[in-house]
Amino acid sequence: MSWLRTATLIRAVLICCLSMPVTEGKAEASKAESGYIPTHDGSRLFYRKLGSGPQTVIIPGGFLFGSAFDGLAGKQRTIIFYDMRDRGASDRIEDAALLTMENDVRDLETIRSHFGVKKFVPVGYSYLGFMVVLYAKDHPQHVERIVQLGPVPRQWDTKFPDHLMNRDLAQVIPDEVWNPLEELKKQGYDKSHPKEYCEKRYQVLRVMLVGDPKNADKIPNYCHLPNEWPVNFDRHMQAHFVGSVQKLKVPKEEVQRVAVPVLTIHGTKDRNAAYGAGREWALTLPDARLVTVKGAAHQSWADQPELVFDSMRAFLDGKWPAAAEKITSLE
Repeated sequence: MSWLRTATLIRAVLICCLSMPVTEGKAEASKAESGYIPTHDGSRLFYRKLGSGPQTVIIPGGFLFGSAFDGLAGKQRTIIFYDMRDRGASDRIEDAALLTMENDVRDLETIRSHFGVKKFVPVGYSYLGFMVVLYAKDHPQHVERIVQLGPVPRQWDTKFPDHLMNRDLAQVIPDEVWNPLEELKKQGYDKSHPKEYCEKRYQVLRVMLVGDPKNADKIPNYCHLPNEWPVNFDRHMQAHFVGSVQKLKVPKEEVQRVAVPVLTIHGTKDRNAAYGAGREWALTLPDARLVTVKGAAHQSWADQPELVFDSMRAFLDGKWPAAAEKITSLE
């Protein structure tokens, strides 16, 4: 498998969505509030709010989770999900210069301010696991604690030891499965039939997000959202992820100023953000611990929901989960 194809695949599935609800707080889900919140530059972010508890948890990328995290809401916690700019049900943004990590941080502050929340727990998945740390660095007075789920590394080009990375991409999506999609794209099918092409690519790529292929059926179809059609999603990723996230060079000393407790949850078979990145964050941040999800991929909660959600609940309640490990070395 060529490096170009590998990069294309990883970019294509770096973020996807999953719906696997937790039963706790199910009644609260029926009382969801939703709407749009304007940002500093006039674009609107779609949000969904659940629960009525005193602790507030804000989760960017709400569309990525379906209803998987709804059960965390209830009388103890209020959960606010929102879709990032140019993603999910939020407004499309034509100006690529506005698709930056800096604006992601600014948008999170917009959400907090809109709801008048003094302190909250941000939950960041994938590159958003990096983003919430940057937010805490800039706005320490508003952050109670942090949860990272499969975070990307602090510097994108970081090389980790082979045993801290998963390199089974060619086995998971072999050429005979991937090449027909590429041929359709060469023919312009992704532009002439954007939703239909999205459906086809979804069927191929969803298996990358799980460690056990049997769990691929838990990944729902997200092609009802035009922002997520490949023709739009790929444009976004080129501008935002390649143009902003991968270019970030944040000194270790800056993120070490984030002193709040951080729980990092990372699967050992993550193909999108190396397991080594989770260990590195837990090693670098001054008050962090790692929950290792053995055999899980980028969406670890699809492979081992009990471990992931039990760990999150314990941490949100102010305790270190039983599975959380204090990391003292990358190895």
